[in-house]
Amino acid sequence: MRLAILFLCTILAILAGSQVQSFKYPTSFLRTTTTGRRIIDLGTKSSQLFAGGFEYEDPVQAFDQGVENPYKNPDLTVGNEGLKIDPARLLGPRLGGSTIYLIGMMGSGKSVVGDLIARRMGTYNFLDTDEIIEKATNCTIAEIFEQEGEEGFREIEGQVLTSVHPYVRCVISTGGGIVCRTENWSKLQTGIVVWLDCPPEVIIKRIEGTDRPLLQTADPLQKLKDLLAERIDKYRQADLRITIDESMNEHDVADTVVRHLHDFIDDNPPAWKLAKAQAQAQGLDWVK
Repeated sequence: MRLAILFLCTILAILAGSQVQSFKYPTSFLRTTTTGRRIIDLGTKSSQLFAGGFEYEDPVQAFDQGVENPYKNPDLTVGNEGLKIDPARLLGPRLGGSTIYLIGMMGSGKSVVGDLIARRMGTYNFLDTDEIIEKATNCTIAEIFEQEGEEGFREIEGQVLTSVHPYVRCVISTGGGIVCRTENWSKLQTGIVVWLDCPPEVIIKRIEGTDRPLLQTADPLQKLKDLLAERIDKYRQADLRITIDESMNEHDVADTVVRHLHDFIDDNPPAWKLAKAQAQAQGLDWVK
């Protein structure tokens, strides 16, 4: 049987072992109606409006925890020494559970940086799609390429992405070529996509002597450049681009990603927040 045909239960078992969270309402929020239907019970903290059979709660109470950009908060600044709190810790409340996807060329540091960011955030889990593929198939990436070819690997990769994208509160490192399939973008764009843009000249120094299948050529550096040229238009579709140079280590890159994410949230507030601000500007007194 082709390796590209994965058992979904295997992938889900791996995800369960990683303790990732799918979006589920706690049982305390569910109640049974007289007709036996299970519906969301948002309690009586605020007056509720009914529309289409659903109960309404002000999204400010549900999602807005009052956390702002720490880099713009003078109360959190300590002279030239930085911030009183790790700004990564404040990302979780501001993201509202949205997943962070890291894309970029092989060797750009997605796995190391992603794991570091998730650990610093505290409330997010880290997943690596390549690691999940190896566990699900019981083969290395190189072995899959040898047996199935790149097309077979991309098929498996797409199945893994389909399996992980419903989960929330995750930082997910993806394979360098995951952007090549258009259908993958429908999953990636359910979260915030961050491109780690690392020059081939820097990458080749990091992975010199690698066994990565696509670099088994006479001129690995040129192969990296060719791959980047093929994919760069796809990478540019990311929400954020983090430019990496040779002087930056994984902590520097993680710091840069965290800061850019805070700024991205400021520049792209939730639709309900924009609507509420507009209503307030129009003097609608029901908006508090």
